Amino acid sequence: MIGPSGIEVASKRHQGTFTAGAGPWKKAPMRVYRGYSNPLSGRERRDGFAAAVAIGNFDGVHRGHRAVIGQARANAVELGTGLGVVTFEPHPREVLQGQDAPARLSPFRRKVELLRDLGVEHLFVLPFTRALMAVSAESFVEDILIGRLGVRAVVSGSDFRFGHRRRGDVELMRRVASPHGVRVDVAGAVGDRGGVVSSTRIRAALADGRVAEAGEMLSQPYEIVGLVRAGDRRGRELGFPTANTYPLHPRTAMPGTGIYAVRAALIEHDADGHALAPRWHPGAASLGTNPTFHGVESRLEVHLLDGMDYDLYGRRLRVAFIDRLRGEERFSSIEALTAQMRIDCDRALALTTDSAAI
Repeated sequence: MIGPSGIEVASKRHQGTFTAGAGPWKKAPMRVYRGYSNPLSGRERRDGFAAAVAIGNFDGVHRGHRAVIGQARANAVELGTGLGVVTFEPHPREVLQGQDAPARLSPFRRKVELLRDLGVEHLFVLPFTRALMAVSAESFVEDILIGRLGVRAVVSGSDFRFGHRRRGDVELMRRVASPHGVRVDVAGAVGDRGGVVSSTRIRAALADGRVAEAGEMLSQPYEIVGLVRAGDRRGRELGFPTANTYPLHPRTAMPGTGIYAVRAALIEHDADGHALAPRWHPGAASLGTNPTFHGVESRLEVHLLDGMDYDLYGRRLRVAFIDRLRGEERFSSIEALTAQMRIDCDRALALTTDSAAI
């Protein structure tokens, strides 16, 4: 059964799984398994299902995460198994810290897309609940990873912790897994001039408006998905119509206030409900309160630079941040504002034309 978003939902018998549909520009479909009680189908169990996996939260799927997945891919080739990822939903810090948890770099659906594009064949999504938190570290490895998920090799980062009271670490996993013939590896940290690449560093870069730096750590521009809603139409009156875009996920990490060069693409589907390849448009975006007009609410307003139709209300828009042009300013007159907006648009067009394709 094909869902409206192009996702093939499994039959009722196997409700815990679905397949992420592959658009014409995507890699092969990825099987996604929800839960850990009985995730594999009867056929998979009979056929001796096995996977080499990377395990972690993978928020943002940044360069460090890609190194972990890359090592798992090498294991999969060596062992002749499928390539898998084991992750958690919701993010453990959202359960443990509630509203104080950091914002997400990649809401779940975006993470699925990023992992699929990396060629991951099996995605195991473990519900991070109080019940899972109560599972001992030993049982997590032996009963869940090996017994129920069919894992034959595991790769994690050096700081990965798991099990009741976070007692489990890589050494414990290796000690429990080894008698079962399951290999456990640790991927080294990935760094750059600023230090070790991490989700925390990326969030800090975004908060400072350093979206180009964040994009380098992510291996691609930082992107949000939002719903276009009606605004006050002031941009249209000034000759710069905008799409007022509100993030679909309430915990999406947003860049700091400022004016940005962006690329934007509508989320579109074919007649059968399958996602189409994105058609990217160059744009300039304002993120902030619009102080020249004494605004209060922070908004993301995207002006597309290639004459695209602005009848977008109710549509979902992908916005990829290429670079920050300047900070938010209050102008003394409408004329001064529009003069600066023309300069911003020229700079944004140059940046989005010269930047590598998304």
